[in-house]
Amino acid sequence: MRLVFAGTPEPAAASLRHLIDSQHEVVAVLTRPDARKGRGRSLHPSPVKELAAEHGIEVLTPDTLKDNEEIRERLKELEPDCIPVVAYGNLIPSDMLDIAPHGWVNLHFSLLPQWRGAAPVQHAILHGDEVTGATVFRIDEGLDTGDVIHTLRTEVEPGETSGELLGRLAEAGAAALVEAMDQLASGAAAHTPQPTEGTYAGKITPEMARVDWKQPAGVVDRVVRAFSPAPGAWTTLGGDRVKLERVEAQETSELAPGEVRASKKQVLVGTGSADVALTRVQPPGKKMMNAADWARGMKPEDAEKGVVFE
Repeated sequence: MRLVFAGTPEPAAASLRHLIDSQHEVVAVLTRPDARKGRGRSLHPSPVKELAAEHGIEVLTPDTLKDNEEIRERLKELEPDCIPVVAYGNLIPSDMLDIAPHGWVNLHFSLLPQWRGAAPVQHAILHGDEVTGATVFRIDEGLDTGDVIHTLRTEVEPGETSGELLGRLAEAGAAALVEAMDQLASGAAAHTPQPTEGTYAGKITPEMARVDWKQPAGVVDRVVRAFSPAPGAWTTLGGDRVKLERVEAQETSELAPGEVRASKKQVLVGTGSADVALTRVQPPGKKMMNAADWARGMKPEDAEKGVVFE
């Protein structure tokens, strides 16, 4: 089939790589415009744009698809059979949904109808899901409500962060997306309607990533893993924001919620249940570091007992 691929970040680039290597022809990509990054705030292309350029594929970077006659006409000229979508980041107007005979087909990183919306991987870990997956479905006018073409299931591994899980799902989902394109091309694709009811994974805000030390250790662990690497779980110390990378639940429960005790080997923090050990910490203005190294910068009396995360 002739495909126009729509996607922007690195997880989407994984799908584009698989499609380029498949029997299908990627004739163009839709991706978000170059974004400013880094201290110099210079413009950087999306991973999808970079990959497309390496393969000589036409790149379209509209700010919006709404009322965009130029993009609409170019898509018609390209005559795609299908437009696969992975984390594109632009709303698709309802009057564009029929441009391709097989429509716009989205790879979503959850088992729909569970976790419809912007942040399914983070919500799966945050809520303690033991099984998750990816769904390939045809986009309709609803929010991730279209007919399902293909699914894959996987267990959430113990201690897995959202970044690690998304990396696994991006690769496995890319293969599933190619398989869905094969099924559409052969006429063997299923189109299974979704249940009306589902759960929703709204956008992640920095406040959601703040650790509440009064919560049980298991909840603290899930918060830290759900928001790693971005936006990063955090707490405050003396009014300064401190980021946390991983925690490990202990058998002890000696400290009050937020109370810190440091030794040469580990840094413990109290929660609403068992204490947890910090593994890596990022103080203000510094890079992420080993928690024990961070603790060695404390005053001796504070390191022993007295520092409290807020």
